[in-house]
Amino acid sequence: MSRRTAALGALALTSVIALAGCSTGGSGTGAAEGEDYGLVKAGTLTVATEGTYRPFSYHDESGALVGYDVEIIEAVAEKLDLDIEFQETQWDGIFAGLDAGRFDVIANQVSINPEREEKYLFSEPYTVSPSVVVVKEGDDSIQSFDDLKGKKTAQSLTSNFYQLAEEAGADVTPIEGWAQAVELLRQDRVEATVNDKLTFLDYEKTDGPTGLKIAAETDPARSAVAATKDKTALIDAIDDALAELREDGTLAEISDTYFGADVTE
Repeated sequence: MSRRTAALGALALTSVIALAGCSTGGSGTGAAEGEDYGLVKAGTLTVATEGTYRPFSYHDESGALVGYDVEIIEAVAEKLDLDIEFQETQWDGIFAGLDAGRFDVIANQVSINPEREEKYLFSEPYTVSPSVVVVKEGDDSIQSFDDLKGKKTAQSLTSNFYQLAEEAGADVTPIEGWAQAVELLRQDRVEATVNDKLTFLDYEKTDGPTGLKIAAETDPARSAVAATKDKTALIDAIDDALAELREDGTLAEISDTYFGADVTE
């Protein structure tokens, strides 16, 4: 539920065209409103995303920045009548960049957890999906998260998946992202990796058969737009925009494009 009472319906919509580093979509008429949000650039929503995390944030064959999270936050910026600029950042440095004020929000499948909620604000979730343990086909030694104890896994250090693996007692090898984790797994340098189920399903669809399988999964996690604690007005506005996008079917449509199902709630 939104915490802001001012309606966004009167704001004029404008198109947002995503480019690899930035886009110039809105007319900029939201600049005055944007001042109230404490934006890095007045009239522009500056968004951190990896750009290497398919299908959420990646580059297509033409080099354009695309993906599920990219389209979601573009639709939000359009609702707020703001231009949008993407800052592509490796995951392990993404929260440090947010803390340093280099961008306004992160849109990159950021899972909501108690530790992050102590430091950051989150929008209403726009993705609901479980975390999974991925292993090589034929490996039946891991059938639950408890079975990760003493096993070698590959995880990004600041990810929620790293925390899950560590809590299960795994011996974690730090890596930069999904592609590197899969490479280590296929080379038998690790025995498993923990990641989002949607990431694995997209990998299977795009690169399969991969010789990998899901060995276990958690209850669904919720992912949302993240911002620093001083961005209450901005998160309120994003919540309002997401509510409108959910009601008019845009969220479900974007989700269906990438996953063939509605994973937004």
